[in-house]
Formats: sequence, structure tokens, C-alpha cells
Amino acid sequence: MGACWSSGTKAVSPSSAGFTSRSVSREGYDIHSSSRNSSASIPMTPRSEGEILQSSNLKSYSYNDLRIATKNFSPDNVLGEGGFGSVFKGWIDEHSLSVTKPGIGMVVAVKKLNQEGFQGHKEWLAEINYLGQLQHPNLVKLIGYCLEDQHRLLVYEYMPKGSVENHLFRRGSHFQQLSWTLRLKISLGAARGLAFLHNSETKVIYRDFKTSNILLDTNYNARLSDFGLARDGPTGDKSHVSTRVMGTHGYAAPEYLATGHLTAKSDVYSFGVVLLEMLSGRRAIDKNRPSGEQCLVEWAKPYLANKRRVFRVMDSRLEGQYSLNQAQRAATLAFQCLSVEPKYRPNMDEVVRILGQLRESNDQVKNGDHTKKHRLSGSASGHGHPNGLPSSASTGSSDAPKKFAYPRPSASFLYA
Repeated sequence: MGACWSSGTKAVSPSSAGFTSRSVSREGYDIHSSSRNSSASIPMTPRSEGEILQSSNLKSYSYNDLRIATKNFSPDNVLGEGGFGSVFKGWIDEHSLSVTKPGIGMVVAVKKLNQEGFQGHKEWLAEINYLGQLQHPNLVKLIGYCLEDQHRLLVYEYMPKGSVENHLFRRGSHFQQLSWTLRLKISLGAARGLAFLHNSETKVIYRDFKTSNILLDTNYNARLSDFGLARDGPTGDKSHVSTRVMGTHGYAAPEYLATGHLTAKSDVYSFGVVLLEMLSGRRAIDKNRPSGEQCLVEWAKPYLANKRRVFRVMDSRLEGQYSLNQAQRAATLAFQCLSVEPKYRPNMDEVVRILGQLRESNDQVKNGDHTKKHRLSGSASGHGHPNGLPSSASTGSSDAPKKFAYPRPSASFLYA
């Protein structure tokens, strides 16, 4: 069965998981067009704030610096808002990373924490702890931070296409519909990001994998963002990390919910939920749907396991873009990731391998015989698609809008 439970907030100390806060997912910025080399060798999580800040490879900004970069945090530069704070568009010099006047230099995203209390301080610190040391093409790049009096800010690369959540679930000209090819590309990129975190050197458990935390650059390359809930994985002969149960509604693995035992396989389950969202175009939890369809995992699992019924899961907007074999292989992978028993889930390296093969197969079909594609949606059942979405849904514009609707954070605890 799926993990469907009350919605929740997020937060974590780098060394403990008992601190909760609300946060806003944000996009990032495109700092360089060239790809970055991976960096996987990081020390044990520092215990003090001073050690974390000193060990990070980030630029320290003054509050006045970032005030200038954002035109005094002008409402015109707001990219998004949430309980954790607001995100503003800012500008810095591409080479020195020093702030510049608005409109000059490279665009960045500046997240400004709310000053009402210190709810977000530990999550702010966790972001610096991980993104200040980890670099990978599929992780969003953190450029710098500000810690001055009560002010706490973070400066990220700007991601022009926003979040996967926006493109999958929001309608309008600002959000381009994601094609089957783009969904495979994004899924593979996100999987590579998780695999990097799980590897033998880093051993980081992301703990909050979801579509709103997958951001897209100009070319729809996926970058994982929001590391406030990330934890160091188990070391030595330990099989898991024991934590307070935290995360986001609909994505957490059942064993984690039941025991608080966190492993890399917990992330694999969350990936399965996201892959299912990518296939179906449905949200993990949707209270607007009939009872029995509100929890995506519970509704879809019987179809994923049946090759003849897998078309019922597929997003009608993808009609004609994939072959029956591709749909079945992707559905099988999602089903495996969603196994109730963690030991039956693949690791992320295996997920990357399977998705890579699937994308390669899709590229061959695109460049070869298009007649092999099957129009599964609607025509297979003879009725309208169960998602209730017209096949002629507007694709929208590919141009990035001036303002993005940053995903709103949850407003209540996941688990008491």
C-alpha cells in the first residue's frame, strides 16, 4: 500500500532531526553554461555552526550586498513566497561573484528567511552544510550566504524553467507541457542526482524527494534543490539512521513512517512516487479526486503490475509519444521502487541504468520508425482518459515568465 498521510513541514539540523520548520522550495539560477565536475569527497557533518560555515566553499555576503543585488528586495523581483521566506531575483558578477546593480551581470535567486523567530535557521544551516560541499551537474548550485544579526539569506543559481511540479500540474502559458522525451530526460537527471548522494563516499539521504524540489535549467536539465531535510547516511555496521519522521505528504516510504528508520531505500521509494507522477500527470495526493483515487500510489499500483492495464495510468497528454514497451518498462520500474519491502527496491545506480536504457531506446524510436508508437491513451479503452484530461490540452509557452509561482510549503507537521 502507499504511504498516504497528513501533510507536513520540514526542517532538520545537520546533526539531529528533531527540529521542524516550514520552508519554500525555490528555483535556482544558471551560473555557467558549462557542466561542473562532480565532487563527492566530504568530511563528516560538522557539529557546530562555525565549522559548517568555515568548511563550506561559499561566498559570504553582507546584508547590504544582497539588498543592493535585489533592488532593496523589491516586490517586482519576487520569484516566490512561502512560510520559510521569500525568494528574490538578484544580480552578481559572473566572475568575481560580487553583487552588481539590478539588470547587470548574472541572475541569481536570493532566498530571504523570515525574521520572525529562528524556525528556519537549522534548515538554512543544513543547506550550507551539504550544498556548500557537494557539487554535481544534477544538484542545484549554492553560491553564497548571508549571516548578519537576525538576517539569514542564501544565494543560488537561477533556474529559468522553475520546478517540475509547475510544469506537470499547473496550467497556463507560463508552464510548458512536458513531453514524454522531456519526462525521461528529467527523471534520469534527478535519478543521477540521488545516485550521487547515495554513493559510497557521500552517503547522504535526501529525505524530501518530490517534484517541487526538482528544478530545471534552460535546457530542462534536472537539479535537486532544498537540502534542509538531508541527513548523513548510516556508517559502520549500522543499517539505518533513526530520525523523527518528517517529509512531505504522499512521498515518504512506509517503513520510515512506521519506524523512523531512514535508509537510502527511503529515497528510492520517494523516487518511485515522483516517477509515477511523471507517468500519470497526477499528484501524489489529490483530494479533489474521488475516494480511492486520491492517493496516487494506492490507485495506480494494480495497473502498474498489469501490462494490459498500464495505459490507465498514463497521462493522456502524452498520447502517441511513447511505445507500449516503453510504458511497460517505466511502469515496472516505478512498481519496483514502490515495493513495500525496502530490500526489493532497486538502488539508485540500477534506476539510472534502466532509465538510461529507456531514454536511449526512446531516442532510437524518435530518430527511426515512428510508426511503431502506439496510441494507448483513450483509444485503448474506447473512453475518455481516467485522468479526466483532454488530449488537446494547451502546451503553453516555452518562454520563462518574469515571475514563477514557487511551490508553497506544507503548513502542518507530518508526524507528531
